[in-house]
Amino acid sequence: MQRSRLVRLQRVLAIVTVVLILKVTVSVMAGYRDYFPPNFDAEFLRGRQSYFHGIYALAFYAHIVSGPISLVLGLVLISESFRKRFPKWHRSFGKAQVVLVLFLLAPSGLWMALYAQTGTVAAIGFSLLAIATATCVLFGWQTAVKRRFAEHRRWMTRCFLLLCAAVVVRLIGGLASVFALWDSWLYPAAAWASWLVPLAAFELINPIDRRFSGTAAGRERRCAPSSVPLPLSAIEIIAP
Repeated sequence: MQRSRLVRLQRVLAIVTVVLILKVTVSVMAGYRDYFPPNFDAEFLRGRQSYFHGIYALAFYAHIVSGPISLVLGLVLISESFRKRFPKWHRSFGKAQVVLVLFLLAPSGLWMALYAQTGTVAAIGFSLLAIATATCVLFGWQTAVKRRFAEHRRWMTRCFLLLCAAVVVRLIGGLASVFALWDSWLYPAAAWASWLVPLAAFELINPIDRRFSGTAAGRERRCAPSSVPLPLSAIEIIAP
């Protein structure tokens, strides 16, 4: 009974996650009409005209193009069913994800973080997010090459959660607008909470879920030798 409730909760979380990610992806791409060419009356570009040139402009365009692609790729790669049914595509998409994050998304995010409009606190938060994302995808790639697949899944789950910081920031902004909570501290706080909270939740849930799955799997093996294996980790919480 407890296991079935957990599975239902995982399914609900998976659906909510997919919907939010696709919504953010569509909204970012819908904003392209204000970026090509740049419209400095648009909300996101307002106040950036003085430095929107050279390296910053290149970083901006690299980020807004690689970000949605990385999110969608992450959704596909985090799926255990996709990995099992299409292992070659999983490897190909994984390599593309590593290149996107290491050479486009993380460096451009790091450069853009230096110009965070709400000050140093937000700039440090977004800078560390970029560094952490690159670190996770690098370790994910290394563990895959060394065929340490359990570690690989954990590192890539962390990477996916960090990519979802863009979704969480927009979610926080939307809730703040609804409840009229805008204040000078909110955006800097969101710059940290958008990735630290999901990452901390994963680190807390993952060992608990692994122990629970191991215990449940042991019972399954004793009761039904031919039973279907249970999920291996908290990856199932966000995998469709």
